[in-house]
Amino acid sequence: MRLSSSTQQEPNGPQKHDGRQELTEFQAPEAQETSRTAEELRLAVVGLGMRGTLGRHVADRRLRARVVAVCDPVAARREGSREPYPEAERHADHRRLLDAGLDGVILTTPDDTHEQLAVDFLTAGVAVFVDKPLAITTAGCDRVLETARRTGTRLYVGHNMRHMPVVRTMRELVRKGVIGEVKAVWCRHFVGHGGDFYFKDWHADRRRTTGLLLQKGAHDLDVIHWLADGYTVRTQAMGGLTVYGDITARGGQGERTLTEWFDPENNWPPTSLTGLNDVVDVEDLSMMTMRLDNGVFATYEQCHYTPDYWRNYTVIGTHGRLENFGDTDGAVVKVWNGRRSGYRANADLVVEVPPGEGGHGGADPRLVAEFVDFVREGGQTLTSPVAARQAVAAGCAATASLRANGVPVNVPALSQELVDHFSTNSRGM
Repeated sequence: MRLSSSTQQEPNGPQKHDGRQELTEFQAPEAQETSRTAEELRLAVVGLGMRGTLGRHVADRRLRARVVAVCDPVAARREGSREPYPEAERHADHRRLLDAGLDGVILTTPDDTHEQLAVDFLTAGVAVFVDKPLAITTAGCDRVLETARRTGTRLYVGHNMRHMPVVRTMRELVRKGVIGEVKAVWCRHFVGHGGDFYFKDWHADRRRTTGLLLQKGAHDLDVIHWLADGYTVRTQAMGGLTVYGDITARGGQGERTLTEWFDPENNWPPTSLTGLNDVVDVEDLSMMTMRLDNGVFATYEQCHYTPDYWRNYTVIGTHGRLENFGDTDGAVVKVWNGRRSGYRANADLVVEVPPGEGGHGGADPRLVAEFVDFVREGGQTLTSPVAARQAVAAGCAATASLRANGVPVNVPALSQELVDHFSTNSRGM
């Protein structure tokens, strides 16, 4: 089944709420459970590492689809996929799937493979889900977008944080105008398990990621853009390899995945880590400033050796500010918008972030459900290929600035033809 491209745009805005309450009305729509039918989409999962489990949500949520094939060059991973995907055929080479009658493919391979794999499947007329980032270069992103436009095949990028309850809560409050017109967005990302997550395998090699301002930061840059309703046009960054570059206990983890080596109880302090990747040349501390195309200013800071692991966003507008405390279950978003004062913990509005079941606060199953619906019907989606490109472009520009001692770098514009193709909204948000 070859499916044509369709406009992707954001659903209508949220409804109002008042006071301290659980924000349930703006949660992403739940997937509709349905009986298995002959109309099931035929899907494949390509890449069976940590994110290769995303396809399990197809069966868990009883979506009108079925994972009929999986692919990974590592034999142990193919064998290990029999439990989550018992009915799937197993392949070592994705080219075996290009003419296998697939309706869609979920790409969860290492970042440096996203571009070519997406191009191959899009050219074959197979709808593509690319886990973030879309590619590791701006040019690579543009090549994928152009292929989707040229072939008319549907493209979806897995920026799951747009489905995270904490982000949706902040987005709703901003759109309600509770802090007035947004003028600044700040994000501090405390990557508490950074050494284990990003410095023991391919993530530590800039040839395969460009850098962690892109690889890890793509999520946050997309959220910053979404909250501010604009895209970065100029950025400046500084940072360095300040801790993990001095660790000599290398060797990497071979073909193992994170679940096989991660030990959060015994890897403290960060300088005690062992088994780092043989190549470690990405920064473990970085910070960037941004000017957006709508006049909003933003900052993003990322540290990979903090004792805690969470994100803190602050959004400042003409009538107040909001800030999240925690980013998973139990998190709240506080708003100060009633009066001037010194420090006060008692905010004018406290919104409890609703819990979610499934990875990333329920974002992962919602992401997969949205992809399946998009493959089948087209229409509106929370994620955006244009926004995904702009997050990568900002991360690439910031990395170039960082490695040039903080020289400001402009973000290259995306062609209007591609913007128009993917969204009726000229901003492609």
